[in-house]
Amino acid sequence: MSTTEYQVTGMSCGHCEGAVREEVSQVPGVTGIEVSAATGRLAVTADQPVDDAAVIAAVDEAGYQAARA
Repeated sequence: MSTTEYQVTGMSCGHCEGAVREEVSQVPGVTGIEVSAATGRLAVTADQPVDDAAVIAAVDEAGYQAARA
């Protein structure tokens, strides 16, 4: 298992966290997600190396911007 961290901008509440969690959970291989609107931190745990582009695209689909931390 590997964990990759991202910095997400634009989140401000629990609803934002849920939107990001929902989209990122659809990325193949993702087994765990921790997201915090307060810190802008997104930690993605996967059973294989995670595709950064897919995670960033999923966050974008949720309406926010992400970059690998």
